[in-house]
Amino acid sequence: MKGILKLNEPLAPHSSWHIGGRADKYYCPTDIDDLSQFLATLPPEESITWLGLGSNVLIPDEGIRGVVIHLLGGTQQLELMPGTKVIRAEAGATCAKLAKYCAKEGFIGAEFFAGIPGTVGGALAMNAGAWGGETWRHVVQVEVINRQGERRFRKPVEYEIAYRSVQGRQDEWFVAGFFQFAQGDPLEATLRIKALLRERNAKQPTGVFSCGSVFKNPAEHHAGQLIESSGLKGFTVGSAQVSPKHANFILNLGNATAKDIVQLIEHIQTVVLKDHQILLQPEVRMLGF
Repeated sequence: MKGILKLNEPLAPHSSWHIGGRADKYYCPTDIDDLSQFLATLPPEESITWLGLGSNVLIPDEGIRGVVIHLLGGTQQLELMPGTKVIRAEAGATCAKLAKYCAKEGFIGAEFFAGIPGTVGGALAMNAGAWGGETWRHVVQVEVINRQGERRFRKPVEYEIAYRSVQGRQDEWFVAGFFQFAQGDPLEATLRIKALLRERNAKQPTGVFSCGSVFKNPAEHHAGQLIESSGLKGFTVGSAQVSPKHANFILNLGNATAKDIVQLIEHIQTVVLKDHQILLQPEVRMLGF
């Protein structure tokens, strides 16, 4: 094994919320082969938690038991498969990097990935989307790995895919996705990415500690609008605040704890349910809770 192994590693620096305790064991593989070798060494009773860009996750103040595998290191390869129009993207590659790569290679339809603040692995795990686009609409195949380090390929029909939800085998994890997009003008795709990012920066908080969108959009509603209409913009619990710019974002003002975030999420749910008879469902994943 060639990856980075650390004990008692602080996880807050690896989280976009900058919140969370320590990992008992932390491993950052150099590539998928290295990951496979590492998994094969783990005892069957040791729990595994996967981490990518650290967005869309909340890490508890008490940290995470077992091993945290951080895919942001060596598993970032992107390639156009020879003789095909299929792009293979490894799980640690950022969605923004995938969007730009597709544009450069002359594909259109991947621009929405630029608005997802995470990795390909996370996008595959939750069917992430932005600006009307969704990850699994473009997936033709995935590569998965089990805790013995064995790898195999699976087709989309082997999963139950829904809005921000992907159900499959519990003992396997995504290490790469194979995507297909329509061919088009690279310049057009690049300009669309820039336009979408300008729109995002105008409407969403940037340069602050957040996880991205906290709640899923209910059918025929926008979570942010429901929260805003309940008068919760700017509401705080400890150092956690509902963003004054976009109500579906929770900010860490500097010293927020995971407990602050959880209490604020529950308060938002309670108020919106009372005001609108809609129970908001968190999009953010609670790791290790």
